Amino acid sequence: MPRVILHLDLDAFFCAVEEQHNPALKGVPFAVGGSPEKRGVVASCSYPARVFGVRSAMPMAQAVRRCPDLVIVHQHFEDYRHYSREVRKRLYDLAPLVEPLSIDEAFLDVTGLPGTPAQIARRLQAQINDELDLPCSLGVATNKLVAKIANNIGKATAPHKDRPPNAVKVIPPGNEAAFLAPLPIRELWGVGPKTAERLALMNIRTVGDITRWSQADLVARFGKHGDDLYRRSRGLDDRPVETEYEAKSISKETTFGEDVYAVDVLLHTLRQLADGVGRRLRRDNLSGTTIKIKLRWSDFTTITRQDTLVNPINTDREIYQAAEKLFYAAWPRGKRVRLIGVGITGLEESRRQLSLWDAEEEKQEQRLQSTLDALRDRFGDKSIKRGSDLKDD
Repeated sequence: MPRVILHLDLDAFFCAVEEQHNPALKGVPFAVGGSPEKRGVVASCSYPARVFGVRSAMPMAQAVRRCPDLVIVHQHFEDYRHYSREVRKRLYDLAPLVEPLSIDEAFLDVTGLPGTPAQIARRLQAQINDELDLPCSLGVATNKLVAKIANNIGKATAPHKDRPPNAVKVIPPGNEAAFLAPLPIRELWGVGPKTAERLALMNIRTVGDITRWSQADLVARFGKHGDDLYRRSRGLDDRPVETEYEAKSISKETTFGEDVYAVDVLLHTLRQLADGVGRRLRRDNLSGTTIKIKLRWSDFTTITRQDTLVNPINTDREIYQAAEKLFYAAWPRGKRVRLIGVGITGLEESRRQLSLWDAEEEKQEQRLQSTLDALRDRFGDKSIKRGSDLKDD
């Protein structure tokens, strides 16, 4: 029996949630994100806004230039997380194999469920539409690769551009290669701008063009990536739907409203970012060994620096100390900074071994950290401040 894989994507998810809280936004060009005066970025935008060329990840100032009547709505992450959890409950009720990809996207393996693949997808879509008032689109195929691309194409070819597509695109078994063949090569996973340029030099512009090259030729030119191109261009993908997603890194970053060169502001921000990374690690019972920082200068030049530690860490203090060391080594004093970020990789389950000498001190720090985490979970991130954050009136 061929597999039946669904790729589900909630259409303009943040906007759909905001419309539930404020129905007056329906049919209006609006964007969720930061202020244009403070270098905000579009996190999501309504379909009426997209008609004007507004897109996610676009600077909000540019979005307002494209659409002068654009309404800007600030983000409400707790609401988005709530609705995401409600959607996932319904996915898990339908299928035992669900692979969440992000807050608004997931794969499902529904092989063997009653009904045709199209009927299964339509039933799930109707349930999310009716019970949660959220539009969603689905791609259906025998594997994850084709299901994802099918969803992209289904949404892109929806008849109405000023409203959520709420599309379902089904690729029957055996039609994978034929479906992919006429598509531009950039639709294929793993084909970025540089690979696309190299393929264009080989007169390859569609996915079908790739299939005219032998596996040996592609491997000779692209190495292991050539083997991926050979398989993917033919719609071949045997990856299972993974029921557990393993994070490879955790990071936080912020873009300043105005370029910053004051060391106290930069270090204060670095501390807040380190606290956020640490909290996420402890929530997931993880530690990491490689600390990274990211700095972007006024001219948009971006640098990253990293350091791998002997032992894994997950406390705010340790993360900040490692990040601070990297910061001072990378930042020319007085240089203006546009963006700063902190991240950690080399993640593993926390199993901290305390030595005889520092056991009591570390236990006290862990108890304090747990207390602070619990207070922030209950009362919000701003409920607890460090003494260094308080300024005299």
